[in-house]
Amino acid sequence: MRFATLKDGSLDGRLVVVSPDGQRAVAVPQLASSLLEALQRWDSVHTALQAVSDRLATGREPEAFAFDPRACAAPLPRSPQWLDGSAFLNHGRLMDQAFNKPPPPLVDSVPLMYQGASDDFLGPHDDVPMPAEADGIDFEGEFGVVTGAVPMGVSPADALGCVRLVLQLNDWSLRALGPHEMKTGFGFLQAKPSTAFAPLAVTPDELGDAWRDGRVHLRLHVQWNGERFGEPDGGEMSFHFGQLIAHAARTRRLTAGCIVGSGTVSNQARTAGSACIAERRVIEKIDLGDSRTAFMHFGDGVRMQARHADGRDGPFGVIEQRVVSAA
Repeated sequence: MRFATLKDGSLDGRLVVVSPDGQRAVAVPQLASSLLEALQRWDSVHTALQAVSDRLATGREPEAFAFDPRACAAPLPRSPQWLDGSAFLNHGRLMDQAFNKPPPPLVDSVPLMYQGASDDFLGPHDDVPMPAEADGIDFEGEFGVVTGAVPMGVSPADALGCVRLVLQLNDWSLRALGPHEMKTGFGFLQAKPSTAFAPLAVTPDELGDAWRDGRVHLRLHVQWNGERFGEPDGGEMSFHFGQLIAHAARTRRLTAGCIVGSGTVSNQARTAGSACIAERRVIEKIDLGDSRTAFMHFGDGVRMQARHADGRDGPFGVIEQRVVSAA
């Protein structure tokens, strides 16, 4: 199944089920007014939502209308919790190498994760207001999952059974603010503006064989101002989503609707390019002696879309945004 949330002036938006081809949609207020409500009542509404999806797929849904991704908020405009991992160890190793830092303790066996703000997510085509160009504006292409209720102490294998939906996202970052916040030991706050999401949240079966081993085996194609930036493959995650969820739930339960991110998609092969500017900059520092690519300016645009290895579009749709001055 594929779900989207249309902007309607409310905090959680209006849930719609979207056809497999992404062309048609239908609201389902009789089942759930919002995606968060559907997740909270998943066991009681799942079968009925699947029936709606089946009718859309065969053209038998009388209330269907044309689906417009530009009318979408984030699939979950707000969430009980947003937990972002750093599951692509290649990304961290490049950072450590560039700045001659030792890796964090147990980095190969214990996932890195921070708790981000989850009260104000951005839609796939929303402008992105930023306070100042000097803050080091950067995009970060990622994949994520949305959980059902997760018990405390869940195993990584059982945690995969708690995955309800899969997402594509852009975790905006302000790189000039990050180093100070990391040194305080209290984690990110100002360095992490509102995260943006592709229009469609999909059940894992929508990915076919691209969902396996708890990973999204799709290439995330990233363009900056219309120019190719990279297309790293999500299959190179060092920790799978079950491990990330189990890490988050080691000492507490998670409620339905929590979002867990993969961290910046990163591949060892340099030919894959990157999914964030910071990674390109550290590669330049390693290879050329200094970083030459600047961060983003007001008016810059970024586009992200997951695709299969054979070039077919992935199921999430497109993130296409422009950075603007918050002033």
